[in-house]
Amino acid sequence: MEAATADNGMMARDGSISDAVDSAEFCERVETELRKRYHKKLFSPFAKAINTYRLLQEHDKVAVCISGGKDSMLMAKLFQELQRHRKFPFELEFLVMDPGYREENRRMIEHNAKLLGIPITIFESEIFDAVYEIEKSPCYLCARMRRGHLYHKAKELGCNKIALGHHYDDVIETILMGMLYGGQIQSMMPKLHSTNFEGMELIRPMYLVREADIKRWRDENGLRFLQCACRFTERCAALSVDEPMESKRQEVKELIARMKKDNPFVESNIFKSVENVSLDTVIAYKKKGKKISFLDEYDS
Repeated sequence: MEAATADNGMMARDGSISDAVDSAEFCERVETELRKRYHKKLFSPFAKAINTYRLLQEHDKVAVCISGGKDSMLMAKLFQELQRHRKFPFELEFLVMDPGYREENRRMIEHNAKLLGIPITIFESEIFDAVYEIEKSPCYLCARMRRGHLYHKAKELGCNKIALGHHYDDVIETILMGMLYGGQIQSMMPKLHSTNFEGMELIRPMYLVREADIKRWRDENGLRFLQCACRFTERCAALSVDEPMESKRQEVKELIARMKKDNPFVESNIFKSVENVSLDTVIAYKKKGKKISFLDEYDS
């Protein structure tokens, strides 16, 4: 498929899909491509993660959490495709939380949802106002508050799971960030039981999907999503380009890219490292918050 261009009347002057485009026709084309051209790179790893990590069970009701970015919007489309070919019944709610977006950013989310045929439910919160004056770790606090609001709304809608759009690259970056900046080995898990919302679970079905493939899908369809839309990073809000941000995650992303030039397997090796932990060669580890030292069993 060729990327959408101004010649076919689909692109606006700013590079986004025009409001004049036939949404039903565009949506059908995107869905057909997910079954064909993008099946191997997008749908297959999505389905593999769900099967490998047992992310879905019969009669689950999943709140697919959409932030407005490329990852969560694609996740929504992949869930729709999975539901069409489901082996067992499950339900979906496409949930968008507005934490205080600027008007143009909210309109972009609504426009993209309509264009892609995603029936979203939007609810408001005041998270941006709550964290705006916080000087230390506002992003961490914002993320925690967002997740709490999503759990609460999802449970209110009768869901037992929330799905987030973290992908493979997020996972390996998190592993390295923990080692380099946190002094610990930990991974972003494919699923977690909620500790504050009984009976709720968080799942990450994009766990095995590569970010480069998500970007290719976005760009070749001429789509424009929110890049970042909080008040701390408004300079890159609503941009389709991947503008570098001064952050530890960006530093790690660049480090991995440099290492990959010498070792093309570096990304998969980082990922596999947390699957192949040999406790016999680890000085200490934690289990359920308790530290266990190799000395505890050294002489036994």
